[in-house]
Amino acid sequence: MTFTPSQLTGIVAVVTLLLDQWTKLLVLKFLGYAQERVVVDGFFKFVHWGNTGAAWSLFRDSNEFLTIVSLIALLFLFIFRRMFETQTRLGDIALGLVFGGIVGNIIDRLVRHHVVDFIYFYIYRRSGTEAGFPAFNIADSGICVGVGLLFIISWEKEKQMKRAATMPQSPGSQDHGTGTRLP
Repeated sequence: MTFTPSQLTGIVAVVTLLLDQWTKLLVLKFLGYAQERVVVDGFFKFVHWGNTGAAWSLFRDSNEFLTIVSLIALLFLFIFRRMFETQTRLGDIALGLVFGGIVGNIIDRLVRHHVVDFIYFYIYRRSGTEAGFPAFNIADSGICVGVGLLFIISWEKEKQMKRAATMPQSPGSQDHGTGTRLP
């Protein structure tokens, strides 16, 4: 089955959104607020934390502001999605991940007044205290992976353009600026 670029982006966005909301519902059902369940001691646990800020809890207690910023970003990305030069299947998937992730966190902000974070990686320091990566969720993962893919696509396209610009022209072609033959 073949999908148009917009259909593929939409399908990936919906799957990302549904997976995000389903996993958050599981967390809400099985973990009380601020509870934790260790999966691999000293490395990974499920937590139930609320975040009223952005990534790494930046702009804490700015839920309304961040909801508006997220809606504007979503609208901007949707309107100008073709400016990202993603005319590839991977580019369509990347945009779908970003769209689904943004919508997933917007739903949390509107319904729960905070984003539900539940994936937490950590290690123990010599002192016995935890040093952890900030907790995150499926929506955050979709956004980060999607943006990462967009950077890689852009970087690869730039490399291809540079290679094409430095490749010798076919034999017999002329440099019209100087009138000299190129090798």
